Amino acid sequence: MSLVLTGCQDNQKPDDKKQENAKKIKFGVGNWADGIAITNLAKAILEEKMGYQVEVTIAEPGLIFTSVSQGEFDAFLGTWLPITHKDYIKKFGDEVEKLGTNYEGARIGLVVPEYVDIDSIEEMNNVKDEFNGKIIGVGSGAGIMDTTEKAIKEYDLGYDLVESSGPVMTAKLADAISNKEPVIVTGWKPHWKFARYDLKFLKDPKKIYGETESIYNIVRNGFKEDHPDAAKFLKNLKLNDKELGGLMGMIADSDKEPAEVAKEWIKENEKLVESFIPEK
Repeated sequence: MSLVLTGCQDNQKPDDKKQENAKKIKFGVGNWADGIAITNLAKAILEEKMGYQVEVTIAEPGLIFTSVSQGEFDAFLGTWLPITHKDYIKKFGDEVEKLGTNYEGARIGLVVPEYVDIDSIEEMNNVKDEFNGKIIGVGSGAGIMDTTEKAIKEYDLGYDLVESSGPVMTAKLADAISNKEPVIVTGWKPHWKFARYDLKFLKDPKKIYGETESIYNIVRNGFKEDHPDAAKFLKNLKLNDKELGGLMGMIADSDKEPAEVAKEWIKENEKLVESFIPEK
């Protein structure tokens, strides 16, 4: 009898497993504020409103793009185009699919506090000693790091690009501002730091950092067929400066997990959230 029961249970396993995986989604996310915010908002909506189980993994962009292209991650909601992540799209474009933009008007560049005297990258060499010859960067795989290396070369800057992370970069920025000291960081918008501090992008006459960008959702090939309602949701998901900035600020100010903060944001923006969810 035990053998018969075991056999029945084994026969059920493939179907059970298929059912179990039917509404599971894996997101990759870079460790930067806007990506953390939008990804955890998507997770919260998919879980709270649409019955999905969502797993979020923080990784460097190169690993994320590779994992999405190979189907190990289902989606990445932080693809900056046409400049920042263009090399990854060139490499993996046939294995991934764009699924709408979640934010428009994004920008990257070198950022300094408003009280700093210089206004352009071309002036940086004149005040190198004030900044200790350092630009505070983020993770090595981030597109903004590659672009900043190009900027150092093109402008012949006598600066070292210091690798860190998004949280470390903002911490160093905050420390410098609290002491009213000069600091240059690799910066991007949307980001809560622009709401909290008086900051400015240094002018970039050579357009190394390009113009404004959009943030795209990319998904693995076959995602739309496997999760049609989730695909429609991601295509509908779009936030403006005020909406995304507010969410990022709430996450930055809270000790809770980002997904828990996102649930609070959802309660405060119920009508907007409902507009993202596709009709049955």
